Amino acid sequence: MNPTDEQTAAADAFHAGDHLALQAGAGTGKTSTLALLAHRTHRRGRYLAYNRAIAKEAAARFPSTVTCKTAHALAYAATGHHYARRLNAPRRPAWQTGQALGITKTIRIGERDLSPKVLSYATLRTVTSFCHSADPTITHRHVARLRGLEDPDLHAQLTQHIVPFARRAWTDLQHTHDGAVRFDHDHYLKIWALTQPKINTDFLLLDEAQDTNPVVEEIFLNQRSHAQLVMVGDSAQAIYQWRGARDVMTTFHATQLTLSKSFRFGPNLAAEANRWLTIADAPLRLQGTDAICTEVGPMDRPDAILCRTNVGAMNEVMQQLAAGHRVALVGGGDTLRALARSANDLKEGRRTSHPELVLFATWGDLQDYAEHDPAGRDLQPLIDLVDTHGTDAILAAVDRLDNESAADVTVSTAHKAKGREWPRVQICCDFTPPRDSDQRDDSGHPVPGPIDDAEARLAYVAVTRARNQLDLGGLSWIEHHPGGSPV
Repeated sequence: MNPTDEQTAAADAFHAGDHLALQAGAGTGKTSTLALLAHRTHRRGRYLAYNRAIAKEAAARFPSTVTCKTAHALAYAATGHHYARRLNAPRRPAWQTGQALGITKTIRIGERDLSPKVLSYATLRTVTSFCHSADPTITHRHVARLRGLEDPDLHAQLTQHIVPFARRAWTDLQHTHDGAVRFDHDHYLKIWALTQPKINTDFLLLDEAQDTNPVVEEIFLNQRSHAQLVMVGDSAQAIYQWRGARDVMTTFHATQLTLSKSFRFGPNLAAEANRWLTIADAPLRLQGTDAICTEVGPMDRPDAILCRTNVGAMNEVMQQLAAGHRVALVGGGDTLRALARSANDLKEGRRTSHPELVLFATWGDLQDYAEHDPAGRDLQPLIDLVDTHGTDAILAAVDRLDNESAADVTVSTAHKAKGREWPRVQICCDFTPPRDSDQRDDSGHPVPGPIDDAEARLAYVAVTRARNQLDLGGLSWIEHHPGGSPV
């Protein structure tokens, strides 16, 4: 490859021994740049990949002096193998695990009755949150909020019940041979992290740094005294805060460099991406490749349709199937199937174990919550979809999904589309504009409210998946928003 000036600057800083934080925009060749650094040194290195597939792909591009692994693979080699007998144990309902931990009584908080099943689910979710954190012990901070108990006082009551059981569960997980709680890969990663491990290497490369869990961040930063650290990512693609990840790029004390030349798309799409980067107050702006002609405008037959939510994806799948198209869904239909089955349970008067709906006794209870409680408004599209089509039709649609290789169109959430690209991309209609503010303009019309940074980052991820054509679709409202002037 002929490196760009930015890639050459990164290589020079790396060979000078600097710790590096490399902001790499969408399509700018971040893995190729890391491989370039590694090929120009004889030192031993390790590459920490976000998942196993990325690690396998990277291994083919890096020299033999660099080992490409996930953090979990390192943890398993050091610690996890001691728990091999507990891994992949048969799945068991959360309530059975809770019963073994002593969760046997229903409690009442506010107007909600929390059964042993709900308390067991909350306990196991608390342990998961702790495993993703850098904290040494389980505290109230790790107890997730439940729908219907958003009030701080009610949540505080919940934490008082959950924390002791979660600590009991974590004690159970320390046993190497057997226990009540099902042992998984995040557990041995956390156990390893608590030992303050030292990774024996000359330099350590961390990919997708903007989505790093605090537990992996701590492991990475603790190598600073003996290894050169290089993290690469895109702060504007930090879209997983809701599950514990956080962007460590901007706070890392290192030489800060950028990769801004995108080899995925042309100048027109780069301008659209820069609009969202500006709104998100991101630290870089993109340049497109002049040789690539990427159009931004309406289209009839996209290769991929990107949605904001799982419910939006469900609705889009049904519309595309009704139009006679063969449809694929990135990640498969399990998430949609679980939502539809949970909705069916509630409609038939049965409680569900779905984490979003676990506190609701009936479908009417959920409808009332979505209509009258501000915290439940995002569930209204699910209710509308189920009430319009019925759960049987939704489940039938999921069963008709095809593989991507055989499909006419691929549907995905923007989150699951991250790292992917298609020639022609359309944005789904569930990317709705922000609510109007209380202010009025000179004509007496409501002034649109500000655009949330997290929503701008998600929009940036969505629009940068296209190579040849982008249909803004559900994001077209940006053309008329006062904060959306293109750069």
